[in-house]
Amino acid sequence: MFNKFFLTLGYSGLSPKAPGTVGSFVALLLGMGLLQFISITTLFLLSLLISVIAVKQINIYEEQTATHDGKEIVIDELAGMWITMGVAGVTSDNWIMGIIAFIFFRIFDIWKPSIIGKIDQNIKGGWGVMGDDMIAGVFAGLCTSLVYFLIF
Repeated sequence: MFNKFFLTLGYSGLSPKAPGTVGSFVALLLGMGLLQFISITTLFLLSLLISVIAVKQINIYEEQTATHDGKEIVIDELAGMWITMGVAGVTSDNWIMGIIAFIFFRIFDIWKPSIIGKIDQNIKGGWGVMGDDMIAGVFAGLCTSLVYFLIF
């Protein structure tokens, strides 16, 4: 029960439409809320900790359900969003940067260019599910920083 709650990010991954986008938006809201109390560095480190925990839980879930990277699993979106926010240096009072981070993360997560797509296709199990979103988060964070810098 807790495993499904965790992997679906509070059941947001059970959304009938665009569960990845819904999960990413929930992750943005949670991240922005947490930034009221913790630093962006701590949020980034939390994303890494959650990723390690998620890999093991995803492996268990996939074994139980005989599936790989089910659309309901959106804990990878949380890790990717928080990595994006960490790399970009999003702050709790900068919602514009948070929204730009969300947009770039969704672009990289859906498009899966270069190494992101290779990880998604070639690595099985929990690391395959988490890895592409983690790398997408790095690229999205860099793009967010660049665009924010150019605009503001």
